[in-house]
Amino acid sequence: MAKILIGTYEATIYPEGNGYTGAISLGFGPDGKRQRVKRKGRTKAEVKTKLIEAVKELESGVKSSDKYTVRDAVEDWLSKGLKGRSAGTVGKLTTLARKHVIPLIGKEKLKRLTADQVDEWLDGLTGDLSTRTLGEVHAILKRAIRQAQARDLVLRNVAELVQTPTGKEGRPSKALTQQQADAVLQSAKSSPLHAYVVLSLTTGIRTEEARALRWDHVVAWDKTAKGWRAVTDVGFKHERFAIYVWRADRVTGDTKTPKSRRTLEIPKLAAEALRQHHARQAVARLKAGDAWQENGLVFCTSVGTPLDAHNVRRSFRAITRQAKVGEDWTPRELRHSFVSIMSANDVPLETIADLVGHAGTRVTEAVYRKQLKPVITKGAETMNAVFGTGKTRKRKSA
Repeated sequence: MAKILIGTYEATIYPEGNGYTGAISLGFGPDGKRQRVKRKGRTKAEVKTKLIEAVKELESGVKSSDKYTVRDAVEDWLSKGLKGRSAGTVGKLTTLARKHVIPLIGKEKLKRLTADQVDEWLDGLTGDLSTRTLGEVHAILKRAIRQAQARDLVLRNVAELVQTPTGKEGRPSKALTQQQADAVLQSAKSSPLHAYVVLSLTTGIRTEEARALRWDHVVAWDKTAKGWRAVTDVGFKHERFAIYVWRADRVTGDTKTPKSRRTLEIPKLAAEALRQHHARQAVARLKAGDAWQENGLVFCTSVGTPLDAHNVRRSFRAITRQAKVGEDWTPRELRHSFVSIMSANDVPLETIADLVGHAGTRVTEAVYRKQLKPVITKGAETMNAVFGTGKTRKRKSA
């Protein structure tokens, strides 16, 4: 029997069965029984390594288990770490975890997980996932281990030590041309999503803002009262209309940022689409009868409940397919199309940023840089005009 000192703890290693057993004495418990931590291994060196790890856990207060796996940690995080998140977010993260995390790395014991294993796991996904999705998947593991740390189930978070690799190039957002936009608007006339498409394309509101829009936030300019009043009170027999973009389909119900909370006057095309939509919704309400659930929403299901983002995407694809512009479009690209049309018609970048609810032009330029062609090319065009090239170059006389 060999005695060794590990930190402030005295340990012994002795032969047992086909290998060795190591034990650390922790003194005596309240019941007078001797308390010890034991570790087994094939060699003395292996046992010593395990005893050193045990001492680290004792000193840190961590009570990890050899049976607790990465899968356990991720499942615990899915059940306890997503409180307050929207159903959509929970569903998305659950799908990513059960498709890309648990099946591939879930069997690993959490306390034995290494940074190299996390690296290999992420590298194996680079050919299938975009860089953004890789980051989301990596974040799931980091947060799951972080929660395990908070519960003293693991000593360190090895996932935090690994850098997310670059994945495959995702599909960049695109914008409808003027001709394509006209075709989509025409196609949408036969769809229940008609007013949704018109409003999104002509105002640039976010899809989550459109889904949360209420009828009392659709307002008309009352010349007599000299103010904006809800169409639910004054109807649609007015010349000017606006929408209060004050809500969004998010957990808190708030818009994405404080700057996103804005009031937008809408064009006549959108106002007419909303008028027709309001009339059709009144018919749907009568048809639904007792099944109707009044939520005051502009865009809702046939029984008044909120629209599901997935169903909106599916309906929009049907519209673009009928418009013969392809099916590879999403509702959020109506916002990109709005920016493109505004920019193509020489609307200043600062104005576009205000319209789409950005705090400044930096985000607008970063997110919609491909749709800001006149703005992006303006510098080159001006410098060419000033300096010219070759024989076309002009100089000012001294």
